[in-house]
Amino acid sequence: MSESNHENVPSRQRKRFAGISSRAYEHPADRSALVALRKLSGFDTVFKALSGLLPERSLRLLFLSDSVRVSDAQFAHLNTMLRDACYILDLEKVPSMYVAQDPKPNAMCIGLDEPIIVVTTGLVELLDEEEMRAVVGHEVGHALSGHSVYRTILLFLTGLALKVAWIPLGNVAIMAIVTALREWFRKSELSADRAGLLVGQDLQASMRGLMKIAGGNHLHEMNVDAFLQQAEEYEAGGDLRDSVLKILNVLPRSHPFTTVRAAELKKWAESRDYQRIMDGHYPRRDEDKDASVTDSFRESASHYADTVRTSKDPLMKLVGDIAGGAGDLGGKLRDKFTGANGSGGGSGSSDTKGTGTGGAEA
Repeated sequence: MSESNHENVPSRQRKRFAGISSRAYEHPADRSALVALRKLSGFDTVFKALSGLLPERSLRLLFLSDSVRVSDAQFAHLNTMLRDACYILDLEKVPSMYVAQDPKPNAMCIGLDEPIIVVTTGLVELLDEEEMRAVVGHEVGHALSGHSVYRTILLFLTGLALKVAWIPLGNVAIMAIVTALREWFRKSELSADRAGLLVGQDLQASMRGLMKIAGGNHLHEMNVDAFLQQAEEYEAGGDLRDSVLKILNVLPRSHPFTTVRAAELKKWAESRDYQRIMDGHYPRRDEDKDASVTDSFRESASHYADTVRTSKDPLMKLVGDIAGGAGDLGGKLRDKFTGANGSGGGSGSSDTKGTGTGGAEA
């Protein structure tokens, strides 16, 4: 199961990306961190030493003993999808994959030495073949990027934080690391969504899958355009108070909100970067050692600057105003936080901006 077998080709003609580097699809913030870590001398050795402290062996035994391992004999259609995904992204060693009994739709890729992909029965029962293909591609993308290493560490640190909660400041220090890892992971999920699109090569299937994860198996009651409109309203709606609430809501999450993921994936699918990959122009894996850390961080900084500049979120617009040297920042801050119309200048105006709450949850 763990050995490569690329004789199985996709059930319909899809492009294969021979030798593709994960840098081709990684979100700029995710890519810059990964490029930097790969450049650290002895990085792999340190994490292999850590593996003795992490519950990886226990997790492997748990899934082996209490889940169903995907193979030609069990969940054969998932096994075919897994091999297809590895074929398309040219991942030489096919990860082990398990189906775990859990009604909640979920999937993950964990492990330090060898990645393990786990999907729940709730997800398998929810998605059709093309939607599931995108999810499997998503998890294979995690494996190709090496995200499984950091996810395993995140699981370990989250558990450790609970154990040391009684130690003064101990929990604070660990949770600071966990919070940073979660922010990284939210960006890595956007990277993996892109990998899923490269594998499935069907944007509508990717959109449907995300909608189902948000709203269940009721496609006849849902609409992709309306779903994406929720993401637009979520970003632009409300005042500065809503912006703060958005941050607080997302901090404990390992994934971005589903509508946001859909909007980000659609934007990338329409970009020149995606088209270049589909045309066969992408960075190769054998060039990873030459990737520039400085260039990667520059691209990440540029991405965040563009996000601030183009965002419709009230807080991001305020940050843009501050960066641009806008006048009367005290008044702008007061008006944005209270939802007052900025043109009033006095205490008589109480009109609210935007379209209301606009905070649809996934």
